[in-house]
This record gives sequence, C-alpha cells and structure tokens, in this order.
Amino acid sequence: MSDFRFKKKYGQNFLIDKNIVNKIVSTIDVSSKSLVIEIGCGDGKLTEVLGSHFNNVLGYEIDTELKDKLNSNLKNYSNVNIIFDDFLRRDIKNDLKKYDYDGLYIVSNLPYYITTPIIEKIINSNLDIKLIRIMVQKEVGERFCAKVGTKEYGSITVYLNYNYKIVKDFIVSKNSFYPKPNVDSMIVSFYPKEKIFVKNQEFFYKLVRDSFKYKRKTLRNNLKGYDLEKIEMVLKRYGFDLSVRAERLDVNIFCEISNELSI
Repeated sequence: MSDFRFKKKYGQNFLIDKNIVNKIVSTIDVSSKSLVIEIGCGDGKLTEVLGSHFNNVLGYEIDTELKDKLNSNLKNYSNVNIIFDDFLRRDIKNDLKKYDYDGLYIVSNLPYYITTPIIEKIINSNLDIKLIRIMVQKEVGERFCAKVGTKEYGSITVYLNYNYKIVKDFIVSKNSFYPKPNVDSMIVSFYPKEKIFVKNQEFFYKLVRDSFKYKRKTLRNNLKGYDLEKIEMVLKRYGFDLSVRAERLDVNIFCEISNELSI
C-alpha cells in the first residue's frame, strides 16, 4: 500500500502476515448462522478471511479514503458490509437489526489508541456475544490477563474479568505490520461467563475505578468517600484490612464490597 497515506490519528498499522490472519480466525468454532463484527478494517486482509469463514461480516472503518481499496479487495464477498463511520458513535443494536443470526462474534485488530473505549462500548451495548477475539498492544493485553497481586493488575482487569473469561492466545511480532509499530501485539479472547451478582453495576464499576485511582495508595486513602467500616468488615472475611492495596483483591471481593455498600 505504498500509494496510501497512513494516518497516525487513526493508529493505522495494517497486518500484512497472512499466516497470522489465518491463525486468528481458523480456530473459531462458528455457529450455523454466524455474524462477525470487525472494528477497523484497514485494507481488508482480515476482513477477507472473515468473509470466507462467517456467514456475514459487518465491518466498521473510520477512514473513508480506504473505501475504494476495501471495495476492490472485497468485491467477491457479497456477505461483507462495511460501514464507513466511527464505531464509537454507532448504535450497534440498530446496525444489527437487518441481520438474521444465531451467533455473534467480534474479531478485530483494534486501533491501540482507543482500545479501552471500544471494549467498554461493546460491553455496555449488552450484546449476546459468543466470542470476542481482538489484537491489542502486548502491554495492554498483559493488563487484561493480569493475575491478582501483579503490577499489571488494575481496574480494567477487574472490569473485564467481571464480564468475561480472558484468555491470552499468542504474541504477534511488530514485524507483522506495515508500517511497523514500536511494540509487539497480543491476541486475546474474551469468552462470556455467568456474572457474579451485583446489586448496582454502575456503582460497582465506580467503586473499582476509585479503588485503583492512586495505584500505590491503600483502600483507606482511595475510598475516603465511602463507608470504610462496611468495607473493612468485608475485607476481614478475606484476611485483609483497609491498609490493603486494590491490586491484592480479586473481582469477587470487589463485588462483595459493592453489594455491602449498596444495602
């Protein structure tokens, strides 16, 4: 794509290794009437493979300068529809109304600069998704999959693990892209799971964010505006007190604290 002007504002690094593209898609167990969403189609290398694997593909691409390139590369795929718009501004449920499907998937090489807002939009859309498989910056992927007590463990880890079972699939070298980014990438899969009951989900998310507000501070300092007596009562059940840092607590404890404070 020597004739294309890559735009930093869109975080454009196109995957050029066809083996990686096939590896991302080939292991997905597809339902009989499948629909996959791709966010950030780029030049369509992944889109093309998705088109041969799924019944229908709904792609989003913000850069209208790629329209001719995508239309040309995907001309043999009548089951692929690309919406040239900002995914973050779309009403996804409305976009899906025209499709008849029994299995919804999301498979994407996400733009690094808006990875978290995209994931939050997907979660908040309350879609019944069988699998989310995304490529993200390796450092970000490590945070998604982090274990309790590690320095990578943070509010996004708790947020995601409340909603999904997170699996680290494999690393993708920066040499697999053009232009070549500064860092390697990671393929991560999100599998739906039964959520732990929380009385007030919005309050739970706020509690988690506030708990990690200052990474090196204790819960006593980060949660000053909350009922600390109730929080400590829950912590003591697990052998902790208010001097604990948020990175030591798993999602179950945060859910229990949230429910205690929501009484």
